Formats: sequence, structure tokens, C-alpha cells
Amino acid sequence: MRLPAGLFLVSAAVILAAWWWLGMPAQMPPAPVNPGEKLHCLSYAPFRAGQTPLDESTRIDPKQIEEDLQRLAGVTRCVRTYSVDFGLEKVPGIARRYGLKVLQGLWVSNNAEKTQFQISAAVDLAKRYPDVIEAIIVGNEVLLRGDMSAADLANTIRAVKAQVRVPVTYADVWEFWLRNPAVLDAVDFVTIHILPYWEDFPIPAAQAAAHVVAIRQKVAAALPGKEILIGETGWPSAGRMREGALPSPVNQAAVIHEVLTAAKRENFHVNIVEAFDQPWKRQQEGTVGGYWGLFDAYSREAKFAWGGLVSNHPFWRWQAAGGMALAFLTYAAAFAAARRNGAPARAMRPPWIGVAAMALPAGILAGWSVENAMIESLGAGGWIRSLVLVAVSIAAPIAAAAALASGVSIPSFSQVLSRAGNRGREPLGLALGAILILASVLALQFALALVFEPRYRSFAFAPLTAALVPYLVLVFSAARSPGAPRTAESVMACALLACAIYIVPNEGFANWQALWFCSALLVLAVILLWPRDAPD
Repeated sequence: MRLPAGLFLVSAAVILAAWWWLGMPAQMPPAPVNPGEKLHCLSYAPFRAGQTPLDESTRIDPKQIEEDLQRLAGVTRCVRTYSVDFGLEKVPGIARRYGLKVLQGLWVSNNAEKTQFQISAAVDLAKRYPDVIEAIIVGNEVLLRGDMSAADLANTIRAVKAQVRVPVTYADVWEFWLRNPAVLDAVDFVTIHILPYWEDFPIPAAQAAAHVVAIRQKVAAALPGKEILIGETGWPSAGRMREGALPSPVNQAAVIHEVLTAAKRENFHVNIVEAFDQPWKRQQEGTVGGYWGLFDAYSREAKFAWGGLVSNHPFWRWQAAGGMALAFLTYAAAFAAARRNGAPARAMRPPWIGVAAMALPAGILAGWSVENAMIESLGAGGWIRSLVLVAVSIAAPIAAAAALASGVSIPSFSQVLSRAGNRGREPLGLALGAILILASVLALQFALALVFEPRYRSFAFAPLTAALVPYLVLVFSAARSPGAPRTAESVMACALLACAIYIVPNEGFANWQALWFCSALLVLAVILLWPRDAPD
């Protein structure tokens, strides 16, 4: 009894220490804004959970906009909007009451009728609120989307300029300004987007601020004589890595601190994207699309304080407690299985080391798995997939530990999926096999998605690792036998290996999430190919 109890205490201590380290807050640089000072501008969209501009029937209650602008008035002098529909035409009037200025956007698309509506409404707002609207932004990333030619866009901008007295500009990714100089003569000033995370060659967070400064200088040199506003820059707080660019709360806070400090030092203006997280963007951009805000989408509270402490895992104490509870259940399952077999605890010395090897990674990664599931799940299908994977990651160490103590081996896929009369009679073995089948199917689904549609897909590294390490310990603990060939497992393993070989170079060796996920795929392939005496 002393050995398992001692190993459990060691495992619990390691789990607690690991989560203490993961949750340790990082100190941000000195505040880039002085007390009482405000940001130059923030991108603002009013959509909350369940609201989306992808549904043309969406209408935002003006009271909701007023709540947001009242909050934003304490941190910024200006908001940037992107259209005049869905209730956004109310923004200038509400902004006036709170002393906010507006960069009024109008949405330009390949639909001429809708574009004309946007132009007419924006011109009307500029005439009604000349003291509020500082400029009109005619279109957002129109050239990037290919909705209009540069010549037609320039003519549209000139048509708006002829009707208003405020400055007029156009906003797009910085490269498209360099490729389309025809637009330059039509605008009063240049509005560029510099998003280090979304660059064709993603920029790590540590280099993001320097990249913003360098790109602005490059554009200024190429487009002399025009004032340049950085119309969008920022960093996401959650989502998948792109090469070395990691979304996280710490990285988001650090990048925004550093960009604003650089803007003050270099004397240029920045509009941060964006004010509030926009959950609807996840439908188009994956997890990362919904987490660019300085304020949370649901609580509407700031994600960090200027110059303060920021943690990537603020609820680490609960995650550590959950991990220790899972470790306890893993040891308890092994102990109960050993007692059922009539083996005294002191006779179980070699397997207890294996149980510790199962409990430790599962205990550390279970909380991470739940956290990622809460962030990454979207829609009924996404939630079902995530919850099943989390359940697998929790059930796997418990079942594997009991199997290790009982001497139960992993059955083949065919044994688990065959007719009831042909299955083995060991319920634990069937559960063990069923869990492995679920893990294999989900792993292959994630892997194939990362091969054929990778840009917005997340890496399920934490739950897969928690689920597969117990099986790896189990196969290495069992006596190796020639076994019969297992076609299903072999095909699955080959598919997983092929995916891993493609994903690693495609994502880049700087992407540790991809490397970790592919390592889990390799572990699964080893488990599936490991010889075990089971009929096909």
C-alpha cells in the first residue's frame, strides 16, 4: 500500500507544480498609455454571442451599442466601424453622447446595389454628424477579396469624396497598397492593415511590434506624401499556431503593449483590432477569429490591465485540482483491479510504475484539454467531437490502469466491432478497445482536416496525448507476441503516419503545437502496429 500511496503523492505534487508553472502570470511592459490618456482608436463591431452580420436579418438594439460605447469611452477617443447596416448607423449619434469620434466605415462589395446603399447611408451620416465622424473609410480589404478592380475602387472613393467634407480613405492589407498605386491618388490618407499573425510568413509575437514599425516605414517610403494610419493591428488571445506565431493571453497583451509603445516613440497612429471579441468570426476564420478583442465577448470585461500581470491559464488551480482527481481515480482503478485479482499491493511493484506513467501526463493535460474544448468548440458537431475527445482522454488512463493491474490486453478492432457472440467476454478489454477506436477515429479526422483544410484547424495535442500515453505504457508493459496481422489497425496507422509526414513541414518546425500533435499521431501508430496476440 505504501508504494502506490507514495507514487500518487509524487504524481499529485508534479501535477500541481506543472500547473503552477503553466499558470504563472507574466509581467507586462510599462503601460503604453499614461493615466487619463486614451487609445487613438479601436475597431468596433457590436455583435455578441448568437448575433452575426452573416445573417442579413440581424438588427442590433441601440441600447446594446450604448452599453458598449459607454465602456469604450473610458479607454479610447475613437471607434472604427465597417458598415452602416445591422443597426451600426446608430453609432455616430451614440458616440456623440460619450465624446467619441468615429472612423465611419462603409462596406464595398461586388454587389453594386448594396454598395450604393452603403455609400448613401455613410454620406448622410457624415453630413448629420460632422463633429463626430473624423473620416470615411470606403471599403475594407476589397482588393484582398477581389471584389472590385483598383480602378473601379478609385472611382468609388472619388464619388464619395465629392459628396462629403471629411477626409476619405480606403483600408487594406499593406501589400495591396503597394500593388495598386492607382488607389493612392483617390484618398486623402492611407489606411494600412499590419497583422503579424496573418502574414504569409507569420511573425512570432516577440517580433510583432518591430515588424509593424518596419512595414510602416516600408509603406511610407513607397508612398511618400500621404499620411499613413495603421487601420488594423493586434494579436489574438486564443487559437491555433501559425508557424511560430502563438495566440495566447500573454502574447496578446505583450504585443499590444509593445506596438502602442512603438507608435508613441515613432509618432504614428494605430487603430487596434478590436474592441470586443467577435464569436461569429469563428465561422470564417476558425477559433482564432473570435479572440482578437481587448474585451471579452461575454463578460464585456477587459482581458488585461495596462502594465499588469497576465496568465495564459488563470484558472490553473481548478485545472490542477481536476488533474489530481483524475490521477487519484487512475491509481484507485489499478488498486481495485489488483484487489479483485487477489494480488496484494506489495506484489504489484512493477505495474505501479506504469500506473504512475499513465496518471501523470493525463493529470497534467486533462485540464488543458477541457480548456481547449471550451475555446475551440463551435456548433453542435464541434461540441460533440470535443466532448467525446475529452471523455476519451479521461477514461483512457483509468481503463488502462485497471487493465495493467488485471493483465488484460488491448483487443483488436475486429474483436470490439464483431458480433456479440464473437467478442471476448472481458468487459474491461472491450472498453479498452472501444476507447482506442474512438481515439483513433478522432485523431484521423483531425489529421485529415490538417492535411486538406489546415488554415483554420486547431491541434488536439493535449487530449490525444492524455489518451494515448496510457496505451503506450500498456503495450510496452505487455509481453510481446507475434500476433496475427491486423488490417484495420495497419491501414489506420499508415494513414496517420502519412498525415504526420505532411503536416510537419507544412506547418513549419517552429510550430510546437503541430509537432506535438504529430508526435501523438506517431505514438498512436506505434500502438496500432504493436504486435499482440489477437485474431483479425
